[in-house]
Amino acid sequence: MLTVHHLNQSRSKRVLWLLEELNMPYQMVKHQRDAETHLAPPSLKLIHPLAKAPVIVDGDIILCESGAVMEYILNQDSQNRLRPALTEPEYYAYLEWLHFAEGSLGLPVIANIFMKMEQRDHQQPMDGYIAKEIALDFSYIEARLSQHDYFAGEQFSAADIMMTIILDIASNNGLLAGKTHTLAYLEKVTQRAAYLQAASHG
Repeated sequence: MLTVHHLNQSRSKRVLWLLEELNMPYQMVKHQRDAETHLAPPSLKLIHPLAKAPVIVDGDIILCESGAVMEYILNQDSQNRLRPALTEPEYYAYLEWLHFAEGSLGLPVIANIFMKMEQRDHQQPMDGYIAKEIALDFSYIEARLSQHDYFAGEQFSAADIMMTIILDIASNNGLLAGKTHTLAYLEKVTQRAAYLQAASHG
């Protein structure tokens, strides 16, 4: 059985959510962040050298990185759910948004969080760059969701799972103000039963 090493308050919630959507059996090992530093505990480094979550273990396979883990799990699903077929026109939209979450969007969202932890005069080159990227990325997302119900088109997919978790982080840090389509989308997908089950683990 597949084992998920889950870190509280982390993006490993994506993996739990996907498994719940697929109703795929798994076991979970919980790891808790250090109460003072908020860093991952040494127990994760015993599983993978990067000491990051998510990490899955399936027999001899030990895998980290959200996108890779998601694709691995989808490949185990005999019903080929939550991912458009390679022959479908939505496939490449799915692929773009699956990678956009941790590629284009991940850097400015996480950088913004860390920058708020510092005393800054907001005149450094990083401030302008991150502000530009946030404006560009969230305008792109808002435009997409004004035209489609979900990121890959009109059907919920694993790309939505990847995107929702980073959007949730962005929302909690005040980055979605005025993005009405994005906020409505977030409200919709976070009411899914599988999301709520995954979120219950912290």
